[in-house]
Amino acid sequence: MNELSHINSEGKAEMVDVSSKEDTVRTAEASAEVFVSEEVFTKIKNNEIAKGDVLAIAKFAGIQAAKKTSELIPLCHNIQISKVNVDLKLNERNKSVEIKSFAKTVGKTGIEMEALTAASVAALTVYDMCKALDKSIKISNIRLLSKSGGKSGNYKAQD
Repeated sequence: MNELSHINSEGKAEMVDVSSKEDTVRTAEASAEVFVSEEVFTKIKNNEIAKGDVLAIAKFAGIQAAKKTSELIPLCHNIQISKVNVDLKLNERNKSVEIKSFAKTVGKTGIEMEALTAASVAALTVYDMCKALDKSIKISNIRLLSKSGGKSGNYKAQD
């Protein structure tokens, strides 16, 4: 079993020292789904939610969140983000908002947490904007889809 990188010799949590690592191009993609009622789905689709354009605001919330990841996750490094994007798509079949995020950096540590944070906060924003209509909205399937770069190499989620 591999040693835990964030645990020191006394068994205490600590931030990993990445100063000796090489800078590499690193990317990550993450996703989340927000399942809503028929009524909420229709109102999102028709841009009739009282708080505003759900998909546009959730997109910008996700981008903003990626930039704040190191402030939210205690042992994450503050990294230079080269690109972050969040796409939201309505899925008519299962009445959901599908969220995909992409993040890129050139640095010494990965950008997976930024991509995951972007997708998560975009999903939370959809909930926040629609909760007045329905509190039973369900956020699900937050996960890393892929990552590239760094010592551990590439990863692609299996469906």
